[in-house]
Amino acid sequence: MNEANMVETTTRLPPLGASKDELDTPALCVDLDAMEANIRLAIDTCRRYGVAWRPHAKCHKSSAVAQKLVEAGALGMTCAKLGEAEVFADAGVHDLLIANLVVGSQKLRRLVELRRKADPIVCIDHLDQAEPINQAMLNAGLSVRVLIEVDLGLDRVGVPWGAPTVALARQLARMPGLTLAGIMGYEGHLLTVADDHEKTQRIREALTRLVDTSNLLEKDGIPCGIVSCGGTGSFFVSVAQPGITEVQAGGLIFSDAFYRNMCHVPQFEYALTILATVVSRPTPERAIIDAGRKTMNQELHKPVVVGRDDISVEQLSAEHGKLRLGPGAQHLRIGDRLEFVPGYGDLTTVLHDRFYAFRGGRLEAIWPLEGRGRLQ
Repeated sequence: MNEANMVETTTRLPPLGASKDELDTPALCVDLDAMEANIRLAIDTCRRYGVAWRPHAKCHKSSAVAQKLVEAGALGMTCAKLGEAEVFADAGVHDLLIANLVVGSQKLRRLVELRRKADPIVCIDHLDQAEPINQAMLNAGLSVRVLIEVDLGLDRVGVPWGAPTVALARQLARMPGLTLAGIMGYEGHLLTVADDHEKTQRIREALTRLVDTSNLLEKDGIPCGIVSCGGTGSFFVSVAQPGITEVQAGGLIFSDAFYRNMCHVPQFEYALTILATVVSRPTPERAIIDAGRKTMNQELHKPVVVGRDDISVEQLSAEHGKLRLGPGAQHLRIGDRLEFVPGYGDLTTVLHDRFYAFRGGRLEAIWPLEGRGRLQ
């Protein structure tokens, strides 16, 4: 971006203290009071069970939010990609779990540089990942922490629980460039089980396998200090599982329609919204807003209109949103504004350059999403 464009972009930003009426739309907004209440609930719950909180940053990708979470009591950040970890390390957050597999010479060079300024943890589920990382660290005179990812039934990545995990751990323990710090697993395939009792039982069964595996490692003389798991959709079950040392649930800081309606987690407040403007009123029953698929995600759940049961999102195209209006909402006019809770926050925030953080109706902060687009 050249200097002229930077000046233009800066001058378009509203001043701190502005109201939402002063924002151009669409805009990604955060209710700070609601977000901070969600953070307190997460921290208090973790402390009650003696479990650490390492929230996943894929929901926000913002160093300002990461710093806020660590200041509130989070152990560090969980990152989806090496690029995210680099962003947070530059911002002074050093305890970073990269809950992904780091493969390729380019990434190994970056991992070495990241290790020089932070204390990352890398996931491994195969010897072919471990050996190059070990060699890269030895060449640099360093070592890096690793976790073995255990497949708990998600059928994505991971080593089978039990003996196969122990076998890989024995091999990793002999590599001087690696420090085996523990294991992790993700029970993501169970988040939307409809019956709450069945969901709880199946998550407990999956996490029991993870804890049993950690016990097998300890019996084999392999320390297993970290047993990590947990998403927002399973937070209240995973945090209470005996033997778990930390949970990664991050989306709870914002909550969204998917977590509340599909995962049955109503305890967290809606803190993230999209502010949009009505731009067309083609029929009494239809309104069009200036926010479509490039503004908010509807893959897992359609966005929900804040405070209006008589307005629903019927369809999103690239740049337009089609609303269905009930009889009580047909007075809606062009220029009116509405707020929407994202269907799924993680896939909505990454469509935006910045958060507008409000408290009491006034703009308190503007947070850039520096991790946006860091896919490598």
